[in-house]
Amino acid sequence: MRSPYDVLKKPVITERSMDLAQENKYTFVVEPKANKIEIKHAVEQLFNVKVLDVHTMNVKGKPKRMGKYAGRTADKKKAIVTLKEGDKIEIFEGV
Repeated sequence: MRSPYDVLKKPVITERSMDLAQENKYTFVVEPKANKIEIKHAVEQLFNVKVLDVHTMNVKGKPKRMGKYAGRTADKKKAIVTLKEGDKIEIFEGV
């Protein structure tokens, strides 16, 4: 099993994710090979909260150009984690 620090890469701080945080749903960019069980254990261990549900999605990279060179951004995986009523993750508060 992977370390919790390897599973969770970073939180997603957007207007939509902040609206979801009001509903006890927090969004993270996660390791692409991580499954829902690993994500749940990682969030519970790192933030000392109770996870009720995990939704994951694979996000394809966007095509980008740098002058004449065409490329694309990296693919990533996002997870929306629903916490038990009353639990909070402090890094999302006050942003």
